[in-house]
Amino acid sequence: MTSPRTLLSAWNLSPKKQYGQNFLADPSTAEMIIFRSKILPEDIILEVGSGLGALTIPLAAAAHQVYAVEKDPNLVQVLQNEILSKSIDNVEILNENILKLDINGLAAKHDRKIIVFGNLPYNISSQILIKLIKERSCVSRAILMFQKELAQRICGKPGSKDYGRISVMLKYCADTAKIADVKASLFYPKPKIDSEILEIRFKEHQDVVADDETFFFSVIKAAFGKRRKTLKNSLSASELGISAQNAESALNSAGIDPSRRSETLNIEEFVKLGNTVYKSMI
Repeated sequence: MTSPRTLLSAWNLSPKKQYGQNFLADPSTAEMIIFRSKILPEDIILEVGSGLGALTIPLAAAAHQVYAVEKDPNLVQVLQNEILSKSIDNVEILNENILKLDINGLAAKHDRKIIVFGNLPYNISSQILIKLIKERSCVSRAILMFQKELAQRICGKPGSKDYGRISVMLKYCADTAKIADVKASLFYPKPKIDSEILEIRFKEHQDVVADDETFFFSVIKAAFGKRRKTLKNSLSASELGISAQNAESALNSAGIDPSRRSETLNIEEFVKLGNTVYKSMI
């Protein structure tokens, strides 16, 4: 593996802050990630932010097909050259924005669910996660690298300061586990903090199910929109369009004290609240 610094220099390129580019510079770490992820020869991979191919190339050796999504057109040229030089024929590079990509269409080509990989840019990590949650019918699991502080929020538990909108949405539909820590020193350029790799495995069968999932996610967003406020005040001050009186009534009907705050509710309580509010509005 050619070092990112050397490769970028050869192409007269430099990392772009607007894309959150920090390139993995240690091939053994890439191999470790793929080994622990237990990729099978029949797997279809969607890689988010393929960059210079640190994960793309070893993924191609392990899986049946890799779709490498890279927004930066300059890096697409570099990656194409790397792929060709190694005679790899099972990688398709997509110069697209992951947030606009038709993931279902890719899965449909192979008539099977896909696995998502990626070292996610910090500034759009939450948006990508929400997209995967909403399109999880065609995604079996995701192995994603986050800055450590975001990974901790994703895995936040009820009652903790890390518990928030994303952790609730994931607890509703997925099981999350840590795969590894990755030191900041293993990237070029070196980020300010270390990273953490999480496996997000979407549930085939959920323990609790919302009556209307889109509305349920809106209730979660509303509950954490003003997290210092009580649930009654958070819901009534949100875009849901309900009054303080109706919010209090819905919370009471769900068996939830209106004076509680959002971070104290477990997933079962959130689903019950979402269903109660939904029924009160139809």
